[in-house]
Amino acid sequence: MYRVPHILYLVHDLADPAVSRRVRMLHAGGAVVTLAGFTRSQAKAARIESLDPVELGCTSDGKFAQRLLAVGRAWWKLSSTLRYVAKPDVIIARNLEMLALANRASTLGDWNAPVVYECLDIHRLLLRQDVIGKCLRLAERSLARSAKLLITSSPAFVDNYFDPFKVLHMPVLLLENKVFRPAASPDEISLPMTATKPWKIGWFGALRCRRSLGLLADFTRRLDGQVEVILRGRPAYSEFDDFDRFVAHEPYLHFYGPYKNPEELAAIYGEVHFSWAIDFFEAGQNSDWLLPNRLYEGCLYGSVPIGLAGTQTSSFLQERNIGFSLSGPTVDALVSLFKELDQQSYLQARSNVAALPRESWEWTEKDCRSFVDQLRQLVGSTNKHGICKLAA
Repeated sequence: MYRVPHILYLVHDLADPAVSRRVRMLHAGGAVVTLAGFTRSQAKAARIESLDPVELGCTSDGKFAQRLLAVGRAWWKLSSTLRYVAKPDVIIARNLEMLALANRASTLGDWNAPVVYECLDIHRLLLRQDVIGKCLRLAERSLARSAKLLITSSPAFVDNYFDPFKVLHMPVLLLENKVFRPAASPDEISLPMTATKPWKIGWFGALRCRRSLGLLADFTRRLDGQVEVILRGRPAYSEFDDFDRFVAHEPYLHFYGPYKNPEELAAIYGEVHFSWAIDFFEAGQNSDWLLPNRLYEGCLYGSVPIGLAGTQTSSFLQERNIGFSLSGPTVDALVSLFKELDQQSYLQARSNVAALPRESWEWTEKDCRSFVDQLRQLVGSTNKHGICKLAA
């Protein structure tokens, strides 16, 4: 007899839009979800997909030691914190610190639930070659020893971290950062504006890259208004000297604050010609390996992605013959790209994006059911190393 699986989802930041997306996918796949995690402020966490999250504590962005202390406190109180939570079939831990809590939760009462490790970014501390990095990787190997599955979003994470560092030995499920929109509230696919200047580049989502901000500012000043940059999302203020002041003094950068995801994606990408799919936050490491949300969002809604040569994003674009890849992370490279751009080349680039099936950029409910089915199969399973990709 079919039984609806119960998923306990442990997350490091309840306000992360990707958390809401994953919960929607689990719901669409037929799972019951209990959500528990940390907030990034003292304010009570908002409801997510009709769920009242179980709050585990408050953490601060960019303060690793404080986060470890918060996780330690949550670990000791977890039995009482989760005392009213029904027995889960599977526990998903989003990020390394949540893996420690997932292992603890799996031993509560008679739960004995399989643990899934969801790792969508490789933190720079894990890649250090000193004692700190080695200790963190040792901790990760220890915490992941009993996990049944690793969920990650880019094959480059496996190729450049999990395999060469021999961190994990478990099946790997590649879940790309595609858009998921509930069928009950569809939005129209919006094509960008006509190919007229000024060209507009959209940089949306988690705004954390100081180098991108400076590069785009210098570039737009160089072209004196022929290109404008629209910024939307949540700035990581800890990574900038003064984000708001800087943007306010740049004539061709415009910041319009946060947006609702996925409800407003069609509208915001419909206002731009290009999407900025470059990140220097951890250049040479995580930034080179990831496939960002904005890559899939922009292509779904008709904007042309701009990547950087030598990165996984650039390889992704080249394999599909879409978008543009800068030859280098310089103002000159950007100027060269836009000096050669005309109406015909832009329309051809947009047409190349539009020619790919929507399933390239968007999760379907069928995909979500397949995802939940794979989680259900973990119950009572043993670890077997291998890599699989959720079929679109």
